Amino acid sequence: MAAKIKKGDRVQILTGKDKGKRGEVLRVLPAENRALVQGLNMVKRHTKARGMGEQGGIVEKEASIDLSNIALIDPKSDKPTRVGFKVLEDGKKVRVAKASGEVIDA
Repeated sequence: MAAKIKKGDRVQILTGKDKGKRGEVLRVLPAENRALVQGLNMVKRHTKARGMGEQGGIVEKEASIDLSNIALIDPKSDKPTRVGFKVLEDGKKVRVAKASGEVIDA
């Protein structure tokens, strides 16, 4: 199945502690149906010092979020939208915002 959300997309969180916040997709994990969004769903990891130069401590990093809990931002209306697919006249398959019909992939 084609990916509805890709790396670099601007998305909005629909549920959870970061509901309503927006960010950019850093990485998509299709096997787990999850994605990493920059600056959102932050968790604290306790790391042990490794080797001479590296320091241990508490590190904040992004945790993955389920793809069903994020929505792509419509480039036309700047609101969250669902994503569909459309085949152009030249045979190229592109993503389309359901709300406005705007083509997402140029």
